[in-house]
Amino acid sequence: MDVKVLGAANEVGRSGFLVKGDEASILLDYGVMFGRRGTPPTYPQHVKPKDIDGIVITHAHLDHSGNVPSLFVSSKTDVYATPPTIDLSKLLIEDMLKIEKHAHPFDWQEVNKMIRSTKEIGFRQQVRKGDISFELRESGHVIGGSTVLVESNKKKIFYTGDIKTSGSRMLRNADLDIGDIDLLITESTYSQTEQIPRSESEKALVEFANEVIDRKGTLFIPSFSVERSQEIACVLRNANFKHRIIMDGMALKVNEVIFRHPDYLRDPKVFADAINKSTAVKTHGHRRQALKEPCVVISPAGMLVGGNAVYYLQELSFDKKNGIAMVSYQGEGTPGKKLLDTGKVSTRGKDLNVEAEVKQFQFSGHSGRSEMFEFIKGIRGNPKVLTVHGDEISCQKFAEEINQEFGLDAHAPSVGETISV
Repeated sequence: MDVKVLGAANEVGRSGFLVKGDEASILLDYGVMFGRRGTPPTYPQHVKPKDIDGIVITHAHLDHSGNVPSLFVSSKTDVYATPPTIDLSKLLIEDMLKIEKHAHPFDWQEVNKMIRSTKEIGFRQQVRKGDISFELRESGHVIGGSTVLVESNKKKIFYTGDIKTSGSRMLRNADLDIGDIDLLITESTYSQTEQIPRSESEKALVEFANEVIDRKGTLFIPSFSVERSQEIACVLRNANFKHRIIMDGMALKVNEVIFRHPDYLRDPKVFADAINKSTAVKTHGHRRQALKEPCVVISPAGMLVGGNAVYYLQELSFDKKNGIAMVSYQGEGTPGKKLLDTGKVSTRGKDLNVEAEVKQFQFSGHSGRSEMFEFIKGIRGNPKVLTVHGDEISCQKFAEEINQEFGLDAHAPSVGETISV
Protein backbone atom coordinates (compact mmCIF):
# COMPACT_ATOMS: atom_id res chain seq x y z
CA MET A 1 0.00 0.00 0.00
CA ASP A 2 0.98 3.61 -0.60
CA VAL A 3 -0.15 6.45 1.67
CA LYS A 4 -0.12 10.01 0.36
CA VAL A 5 -0.20 12.74 3.00
CA LEU A 6 -2.70 15.38 1.84
CA GLY A 7 -2.76 17.56 4.98
CA ALA A 8 -2.22 17.73 8.77
CA ALA A 9 1.55 17.59 8.21
CA ASN A 10 3.33 19.75 10.83
CA GLU A 11 -0.02 21.47 11.38
CA VAL A 12 -3.36 20.96 13.09
CA GLY A 13 -6.13 21.02 10.51
CA ARG A 14 -7.13 19.83 7.02
CA SER A 15 -6.49 16.15 7.78
CA GLY A 16 -6.43 13.88 4.75
CA PHE A 17 -4.62 10.66 3.82
CA LEU A 18 -5.02 8.76 0.56
CA VAL A 19 -4.40 5.01 0.84
CA LYS A 20 -3.77 3.18 -2.44
CA GLY A 21 -3.78 -0.58 -2.93
CA ASP A 22 -3.23 -2.45 -6.18
CA GLU A 23 -6.92 -2.36 -7.05
CA ALA A 24 -8.56 0.35 -4.95
CA SER A 25 -8.01 3.60 -3.07
CA ILE A 26 -9.66 4.98 0.06
CA LEU A 27 -9.49 8.43 1.61
CA LEU A 28 -9.06 8.77 5.37
CA ASP A 29 -10.63 12.10 6.39
CA TYR A 30 -10.80 15.26 4.28
CA GLY A 31 -10.99 18.32 6.50
CA VAL A 32 -10.61 22.07 6.48
CA MET A 33 -8.19 24.37 8.28
CA PHE A 34 -9.50 27.75 9.32
CA GLY A 35 -7.18 30.72 9.04
CA ARG A 36 -7.04 33.65 11.38
CA ARG A 37 -9.83 36.16 11.06
CA GLY A 38 -9.87 37.67 7.60
CA THR A 39 -7.83 34.88 5.99
CA PRO A 40 -9.44 32.18 3.87
CA PRO A 41 -9.64 28.52 4.93
CA THR A 42 -7.22 25.99 3.46
CA TYR A 43 -7.82 22.40 2.41
CA PRO A 44 -5.92 19.14 1.90
CA GLN A 45 -4.28 18.52 -1.45
CA HIS A 46 -6.84 17.87 -4.15
CA VAL A 47 -7.82 14.34 -5.09
CA LYS A 48 -10.04 13.35 -8.00
CA PRO A 49 -13.30 11.79 -6.79
CA LYS A 50 -13.19 9.27 -9.63
CA ASP A 51 -9.91 7.94 -8.22
CA ILE A 52 -11.44 7.17 -4.81
CA ASP A 53 -13.41 4.03 -4.01
CA GLY A 54 -14.47 5.15 -0.55
CA ILE A 55 -14.11 7.93 2.01
CA VAL A 56 -13.78 7.25 5.74
CA ILE A 57 -14.62 10.04 8.20
CA THR A 58 -13.08 9.30 11.61
CA HIS A 59 -15.16 11.89 13.45
CA ALA A 60 -17.28 14.97 12.90
CA HIS A 61 -14.87 17.78 13.77
CA LEU A 62 -14.45 20.03 10.76
CA ASP A 63 -10.69 19.61 10.52
CA HIS A 64 -11.46 15.98 9.62
CA SER A 65 -14.86 16.16 7.88
CA GLY A 66 -15.29 19.71 6.64
CA ASN A 67 -14.07 19.35 3.05
CA VAL A 68 -15.69 16.02 2.17
CA PRO A 69 -18.60 17.75 0.33
CA SER A 70 -16.11 19.20 -2.19
CA LEU A 71 -15.72 15.68 -3.56
CA PHE A 72 -19.39 15.72 -4.60
CA VAL A 73 -19.31 18.77 -6.89
CA SER A 74 -19.01 16.73 -10.09
CA SER A 75 -18.94 13.13 -8.93
CA LYS A 76 -19.73 10.94 -5.95
CA THR A 77 -18.40 8.01 -3.97
CA ASP A 78 -19.34 6.08 -0.84
CA VAL A 79 -18.72 7.73 2.54
CA TYR A 80 -18.29 5.53 5.63
CA ALA A 81 -18.68 6.64 9.25
CA THR A 82 -20.49 5.73 12.44
CA PRO A 83 -24.10 6.98 12.76
CA PRO A 84 -23.24 9.74 15.28
CA THR A 85 -20.39 10.95 13.04
CA ILE A 86 -22.73 11.22 10.06
CA ASP A 87 -25.34 13.20 12.00
CA LEU A 88 -22.81 15.51 13.63
CA SER A 89 -20.82 16.07 10.43
CA LYS A 90 -23.96 17.26 8.68
CA LEU A 91 -24.79 19.57 11.59
CA LEU A 92 -21.31 21.11 11.79
CA ILE A 93 -20.77 21.46 8.04
CA GLU A 94 -24.15 23.14 7.57
CA ASP A 95 -23.36 25.51 10.43
CA MET A 96 -20.01 26.30 8.79
CA LEU A 97 -21.79 27.21 5.57
CA LYS A 98 -24.23 29.47 7.43
CA ILE A 99 -21.39 31.34 9.11
CA GLU A 100 -19.01 31.45 6.13
CA LYS A 101 -21.26 31.98 3.14
CA HIS A 102 -19.52 31.42 -0.19
CA ALA A 103 -16.15 30.82 1.54
CA HIS A 104 -15.91 27.17 0.53
CA PRO A 105 -15.77 25.34 -2.83
CA PHE A 106 -19.14 23.67 -2.22
CA ASP A 107 -22.62 24.49 -0.98
CA TRP A 108 -25.76 22.89 0.48
CA GLN A 109 -26.33 20.80 -2.64
CA GLU A 110 -22.98 19.02 -2.22
CA VAL A 111 -23.59 18.48 1.50
CA ASN A 112 -26.89 16.77 0.68
CA LYS A 113 -25.17 14.61 -1.96
CA MET A 114 -22.57 13.61 0.63
CA ILE A 115 -25.23 12.63 3.16
CA ARG A 116 -27.13 10.58 0.55
CA SER A 117 -23.88 8.72 -0.18
CA THR A 118 -23.09 7.88 3.45
CA LYS A 119 -23.10 4.31 4.66
CA GLU A 120 -23.39 3.78 8.41
CA ILE A 121 -20.94 1.32 9.90
CA GLY A 122 -20.33 0.29 13.49
CA PHE A 123 -17.09 -0.34 15.31
CA ARG A 124 -15.22 -3.50 14.22
CA GLN A 125 -17.47 -3.88 11.16
CA GLN A 126 -15.19 -4.78 8.25
CA VAL A 127 -15.70 -3.14 4.85
CA ARG A 128 -13.95 -4.26 1.66
CA LYS A 129 -13.13 -2.14 -1.37
CA GLY A 130 -11.24 -4.12 -3.99
CA ASP A 131 -8.06 -5.38 -2.34
CA ILE A 132 -8.43 -3.02 0.66
CA SER A 133 -10.42 -3.76 3.80
CA PHE A 134 -10.92 -1.41 6.73
CA GLU A 135 -12.73 -1.21 10.03
CA LEU A 136 -13.35 1.48 12.63
CA ARG A 137 -12.36 1.24 16.28
CA GLU A 138 -13.38 3.43 19.23
CA SER A 139 -11.09 6.42 19.71
CA GLY A 140 -12.36 7.89 23.00
CA HIS A 141 -12.25 11.37 21.42
CA VAL A 142 -15.87 12.35 20.65
CA ILE A 143 -19.10 10.40 20.37
CA GLY A 144 -18.88 8.08 17.38
CA GLY A 145 -15.23 9.03 16.93
CA SER A 146 -13.00 6.33 15.53
CA THR A 147 -9.55 5.21 14.59
CA VAL A 148 -9.13 3.22 11.35
CA LEU A 149 -7.44 -0.13 10.77
CA VAL A 150 -6.67 -0.70 7.07
CA GLU A 151 -5.40 -3.95 5.54
CA SER A 152 -4.27 -4.98 2.05
CA ASN A 153 -1.96 -7.74 0.83
CA LYS A 154 -1.21 -8.75 4.43
CA LYS A 155 -0.03 -5.23 5.31
CA LYS A 156 -1.81 -3.20 8.01
CA ILE A 157 -2.08 0.53 8.63
CA PHE A 158 -3.46 2.06 11.83
CA TYR A 159 -4.62 5.69 11.67
CA THR A 160 -5.45 7.30 15.02
CA GLY A 161 -7.40 10.30 13.76
CA ASP A 162 -7.84 12.11 17.08
CA ILE A 163 -7.49 9.81 20.07
CA LYS A 164 -8.04 9.90 23.83
CA THR A 165 -6.91 6.49 24.98
CA SER A 166 -8.50 6.80 28.44
CA GLY A 167 -11.81 8.09 27.12
CA SER A 168 -13.78 10.47 29.31
CA ARG A 169 -16.73 10.63 31.66
CA MET A 170 -18.94 10.20 28.57
CA LEU A 171 -16.84 7.90 26.39
CA ARG A 172 -15.27 4.47 26.74
CA ASN A 173 -11.50 3.94 26.46
CA ALA A 174 -10.00 3.70 22.98
CA ASP A 175 -9.98 0.19 21.48
CA LEU A 176 -6.30 -0.57 20.92
CA ASP A 177 -6.51 -4.32 20.30
CA ILE A 178 -5.18 -4.05 16.74
CA GLY A 179 -2.49 -6.73 16.47
CA ASP A 180 0.74 -6.26 14.51
CA ILE A 181 0.82 -3.27 12.14
CA ASP A 182 3.17 -2.07 9.39
CA LEU A 183 2.43 1.66 9.46
CA LEU A 184 1.15 3.93 12.24
CA ILE A 185 -0.23 7.37 11.40
CA THR A 186 -0.55 9.08 14.76
CA GLU A 187 -1.71 12.46 15.94
CA SER A 188 0.89 14.51 17.83
CA THR A 189 -1.27 17.32 19.21
CA TYR A 190 -0.20 17.08 22.85
CA SER A 191 2.82 14.82 22.48
CA GLN A 192 4.96 17.51 24.11
CA THR A 193 2.45 18.51 26.80
CA GLU A 194 1.80 16.73 30.08
CA GLN A 195 -1.84 17.11 30.98
CA ILE A 196 -3.33 17.56 34.43
CA PRO A 197 -5.22 14.41 35.51
CA ARG A 198 -8.88 14.73 34.52
CA SER A 199 -10.04 14.15 38.11
CA GLU A 200 -8.08 17.20 39.26
CA SER A 201 -9.54 19.39 36.50
CA GLU A 202 -13.05 18.23 37.37
CA LYS A 203 -12.59 18.94 41.08
CA ALA A 204 -11.15 22.41 40.43
CA LEU A 205 -13.97 23.33 38.05
CA VAL A 206 -16.68 22.26 40.51
CA GLU A 207 -14.99 24.24 43.31
CA PHE A 208 -14.83 27.34 41.09
CA ALA A 209 -18.50 26.95 40.14
CA ASN A 210 -19.52 26.77 43.79
CA GLU A 211 -17.36 29.77 44.69
CA VAL A 212 -18.97 31.92 42.00
CA ILE A 213 -22.51 30.87 42.93
CA ASP A 214 -21.79 31.43 46.66
CA ARG A 215 -20.95 35.06 45.93
CA LYS A 216 -24.23 35.40 43.99
CA GLY A 217 -22.51 35.46 40.64
CA THR A 218 -22.99 33.58 37.39
CA LEU A 219 -20.37 31.25 35.94
CA PHE A 220 -20.06 31.26 32.17
CA ILE A 221 -18.42 28.18 30.59
CA PRO A 222 -17.83 28.68 26.84
CA SER A 223 -17.54 25.16 25.44
CA PHE A 224 -17.25 23.31 22.15
CA SER A 225 -20.74 22.21 21.09
CA VAL A 226 -19.70 18.62 20.36
CA GLU A 227 -18.78 16.64 23.49
CA ARG A 228 -17.23 19.37 25.67
CA SER A 229 -20.51 21.07 26.57
CA GLN A 230 -22.09 17.73 27.40
CA GLU A 231 -19.07 16.51 29.35
CA ILE A 232 -19.06 19.64 31.52
CA ALA A 233 -22.74 19.11 32.29
CA CYS A 234 -21.96 15.50 33.26
CA VAL A 235 -19.05 16.60 35.48
CA LEU A 236 -21.25 19.05 37.39
CA ARG A 237 -24.08 16.54 37.72
CA ASN A 238 -21.71 13.82 38.95
CA ALA A 239 -20.50 16.20 41.67
CA ASN A 240 -24.10 16.72 42.84
CA PHE A 241 -23.91 20.40 41.90
CA LYS A 242 -27.03 21.90 43.47
CA HIS A 243 -27.53 24.99 41.35
CA ARG A 244 -29.15 25.76 37.99
CA ILE A 245 -27.27 24.74 34.86
CA ILE A 246 -28.21 26.49 31.61
CA MET A 247 -27.35 25.03 28.20
CA ASP A 248 -27.57 27.12 25.05
CA GLY A 249 -26.67 27.31 21.36
CA MET A 250 -25.67 24.46 19.09
CA ALA A 251 -24.95 22.29 22.13
CA LEU A 252 -28.73 21.74 22.29
CA LYS A 253 -28.80 20.28 18.78
CA VAL A 254 -25.82 18.09 19.63
CA ASN A 255 -27.69 16.87 22.72
CA GLU A 256 -30.49 15.67 20.45
CA VAL A 257 -28.02 13.78 18.24
CA ILE A 258 -26.37 12.10 21.22
CA PHE A 259 -29.74 11.02 22.63
CA ARG A 260 -30.32 9.16 19.35
CA HIS A 261 -27.11 7.14 19.78
CA PRO A 262 -26.89 5.97 23.42
CA ASP A 263 -24.90 2.85 22.51
CA TYR A 264 -21.87 5.04 21.79
CA LEU A 265 -21.72 6.38 25.36
CA ARG A 266 -19.88 4.99 28.36
CA ASP A 267 -23.05 5.32 30.46
CA PRO A 268 -26.19 6.65 28.72
CA LYS A 269 -27.96 7.15 32.08
CA VAL A 270 -25.28 9.56 33.29
CA PHE A 271 -25.65 11.63 30.12
CA ALA A 272 -29.47 11.61 30.18
CA ASP A 273 -29.54 12.61 33.84
CA ALA A 274 -27.15 15.53 33.30
CA ILE A 275 -28.94 16.91 30.24
CA ASN A 276 -32.50 16.39 31.50
CA LYS A 277 -31.72 18.23 34.73
CA SER A 278 -30.23 21.22 32.93
CA THR A 279 -32.32 24.02 31.44
CA ALA A 280 -32.35 24.51 27.67
CA VAL A 281 -32.40 28.16 26.59
CA LYS A 282 -33.55 28.75 23.02
CA THR A 283 -34.65 32.38 22.72
CA HIS A 284 -33.08 35.73 23.49
CA GLY A 285 -35.85 36.49 25.95
CA HIS A 286 -35.19 33.30 27.87
CA ARG A 287 -31.48 34.08 27.72
CA ARG A 288 -31.97 37.42 29.41
CA GLN A 289 -34.34 35.94 31.96
CA ALA A 290 -31.90 33.15 32.84
CA LEU A 291 -29.22 35.62 33.90
CA LYS A 292 -31.40 37.31 36.50
CA GLU A 293 -30.42 34.68 39.09
CA PRO A 294 -27.06 32.99 39.82
CA CYS A 295 -26.45 29.94 37.63
CA VAL A 296 -23.93 28.15 35.44
CA VAL A 297 -24.19 28.82 31.71
CA ILE A 298 -22.69 26.31 29.24
CA SER A 299 -22.72 27.62 25.69
CA PRO A 300 -20.67 27.50 22.47
CA ALA A 301 -18.50 28.83 20.99
CA GLY A 302 -15.62 27.34 22.95
CA MET A 303 -13.10 29.89 21.65
CA LEU A 304 -15.61 32.76 21.94
CA VAL A 305 -15.72 33.10 18.15
CA GLY A 306 -19.37 33.97 17.53
CA GLY A 307 -22.40 32.09 18.77
CA ASN A 308 -24.37 32.94 21.88
CA ALA A 309 -21.09 33.00 23.81
CA VAL A 310 -20.64 36.58 22.63
CA TYR A 311 -23.86 37.64 24.36
CA TYR A 312 -22.93 35.96 27.63
CA LEU A 313 -19.42 37.37 27.49
CA GLN A 314 -20.71 40.92 27.12
CA GLU A 315 -23.34 40.50 29.83
CA LEU A 316 -21.13 38.82 32.44
CA SER A 317 -17.58 40.09 31.91
CA PHE A 318 -17.80 43.36 33.76
CA ASP A 319 -18.98 42.28 37.21
CA LYS A 320 -16.44 40.94 39.74
CA LYS A 321 -18.87 38.48 41.29
CA ASN A 322 -19.13 36.53 37.99
CA GLY A 323 -16.71 33.95 36.66
CA ILE A 324 -15.57 32.63 33.27
CA ALA A 325 -14.24 29.06 33.08
CA MET A 326 -12.25 28.32 29.92
CA VAL A 327 -12.45 24.56 29.30
CA SER A 328 -11.74 24.39 25.55
CA TYR A 329 -8.59 24.72 23.45
CA GLN A 330 -7.94 28.36 22.51
CA GLY A 331 -6.47 28.83 19.05
CA GLU A 332 -4.09 31.64 18.21
CA GLY A 333 -5.88 34.82 17.17
CA THR A 334 -9.19 33.87 18.79
CA PRO A 335 -11.09 36.02 21.31
CA GLY A 336 -10.67 33.23 23.86
CA LYS A 337 -6.88 33.30 23.54
CA LYS A 338 -6.96 37.08 23.77
CA LEU A 339 -8.99 36.91 26.98
CA LEU A 340 -6.53 34.48 28.57
CA ASP A 341 -3.43 36.40 27.46
CA THR A 342 -4.58 39.99 28.06
CA GLY A 343 -7.66 39.86 30.29
CA LYS A 344 -9.52 41.91 27.70
CA VAL A 345 -12.54 41.42 25.45
CA SER A 346 -13.59 43.43 22.42
CA THR A 347 -17.04 44.93 22.64
CA ARG A 348 -18.54 47.65 20.49
CA GLY A 349 -15.18 48.19 18.82
CA LYS A 350 -13.27 48.72 22.08
CA ASP A 351 -10.94 46.50 24.11
CA LEU A 352 -12.19 46.46 27.70
CA ASN A 353 -10.75 44.89 30.83
CA VAL A 354 -12.70 41.90 32.11
CA GLU A 355 -13.73 42.24 35.76
CA ALA A 356 -15.11 38.70 36.13
CA GLU A 357 -12.72 36.07 37.50
CA VAL A 358 -11.24 34.06 34.61
CA LYS A 359 -9.75 30.58 35.09
CA GLN A 360 -8.56 27.95 32.65
CA PHE A 361 -9.14 24.21 33.10
CA GLN A 362 -7.75 21.29 31.08
CA PHE A 363 -10.44 19.14 29.51
CA SER A 364 -8.74 18.02 26.33
CA GLY A 365 -10.29 15.36 24.12
CA HIS A 366 -6.77 14.34 23.04
CA SER A 367 -4.28 12.14 24.84
CA GLY A 368 -1.44 13.97 26.54
CA ARG A 369 2.25 13.11 26.49
CA SER A 370 2.20 10.22 28.98
CA GLU A 371 -0.81 8.57 27.35
CA MET A 372 0.70 8.92 23.89
CA PHE A 373 3.96 7.26 24.94
CA GLU A 374 2.04 4.43 26.66
CA PHE A 375 0.09 3.98 23.44
CA ILE A 376 3.26 3.81 21.31
CA LYS A 377 4.86 1.43 23.80
CA GLY A 378 1.95 -0.98 23.34
CA ILE A 379 2.11 -1.02 19.54
CA ARG A 380 2.98 -4.45 18.12
CA GLY A 381 5.06 -5.22 15.06
CA ASN A 382 7.85 -3.00 13.82
CA PRO A 383 5.87 -0.29 12.03
CA LYS A 384 6.97 2.84 10.27
CA VAL A 385 5.47 5.83 12.11
CA LEU A 386 4.16 9.10 10.71
CA THR A 387 3.65 11.86 13.28
CA VAL A 388 0.94 14.27 12.12
CA HIS A 389 -1.79 16.60 13.44
CA GLY A 390 0.39 18.78 15.62
CA ASP A 391 2.42 21.95 15.24
CA GLU A 392 5.83 21.58 13.63
CA ILE A 393 7.69 21.26 16.93
CA SER A 394 5.29 18.62 18.27
CA CYS A 395 5.38 16.50 15.12
CA GLN A 396 9.16 16.69 14.64
CA LYS A 397 10.05 16.16 18.29
CA PHE A 398 7.58 13.29 18.74
CA ALA A 399 9.07 11.49 15.75
CA GLU A 400 12.60 11.91 17.14
CA GLU A 401 11.54 10.60 20.55
CA ILE A 402 9.73 7.57 19.09
CA ASN A 403 12.86 6.71 17.10
CA GLN A 404 15.17 7.13 20.10
CA GLU A 405 13.01 5.40 22.71
CA PHE A 406 11.41 2.60 20.71
CA GLY A 407 13.76 2.21 17.75
CA LEU A 408 10.97 2.68 15.23
CA ASP A 409 11.40 4.38 11.85
CA ALA A 410 9.44 7.54 12.66
CA HIS A 411 9.30 10.90 10.94
CA ALA A 412 7.07 13.93 10.50
CA PRO A 413 5.99 13.89 6.84
CA SER A 414 5.41 16.84 4.54
CA VAL A 415 2.23 17.56 2.60
CA GLY A 416 2.39 15.65 -0.68
CA GLU A 417 4.76 12.98 0.62
CA THR A 418 4.04 9.33 -0.20
CA ILE A 419 5.02 6.43 2.06
CA SER A 420 4.99 2.79 0.99
CA VAL A 421 4.44 -0.32 3.15
